Amino acid sequence: MAVTGVIFVGYVFVHMIGNLKVFSGPEAFNGYAQWLREVGYPLIPHRGVLWALRVLLVVSVLAHVWASLVLWARGRRARGPHRRRRMPTLLATGARTMLPGGVLILVFVGVHLLDLTIGRLVTPESFRSGDAYQNLVASFSRPWMAIFYAAIMLVIAAHIVHGSRTLLQDLGATGQRLRMVWVVVGVLVALAILLGNALIPVLVQMGVVT
Repeated sequence: MAVTGVIFVGYVFVHMIGNLKVFSGPEAFNGYAQWLREVGYPLIPHRGVLWALRVLLVVSVLAHVWASLVLWARGRRARGPHRRRRMPTLLATGARTMLPGGVLILVFVGVHLLDLTIGRLVTPESFRSGDAYQNLVASFSRPWMAIFYAAIMLVIAAHIVHGSRTLLQDLGATGQRLRMVWVVVGVLVALAILLGNALIPVLVQMGVVT
């Protein structure tokens, strides 16, 4: 659970940094998208690194979901008819939202791929193969997609914050000072992903990114 979570968060964080190139204009953003397709070429086949990252992400997400379901089932069996009492409200809320939040993130991954990678959720004239900037602006020009994307970034941020609290325990590191430092790191990473990604559809809707 912890290892696959780290892989997922690392991918999302790096992806967010790449997304920020949209603020440098179409040439910079499309250049970044083209670089992803060609990185390592000709030593590595065209789009080889990109597909390797996609496979790694899919495997990590599936393993993460499987681990979460196993842990949830174990927890239900272990507690029987009883529920934990006196759990801090913030921790309790975070724990209860992890499973439904994970389902929402899975739905978002599918929508995101269909929308910006395959182009099935936009009109044919709006999707241009190889023009990542145009496709992004066309997608986020729809208010419902902009709201959905920004809302999912909030879900992902909450998922990361709660996950960071349990990560070190899952890996066997129980030092109180280390745990506090790691929680702060998790919160900062979550905020960076939230603000960095959610700002894009907001600025598209405001007409700043066109």
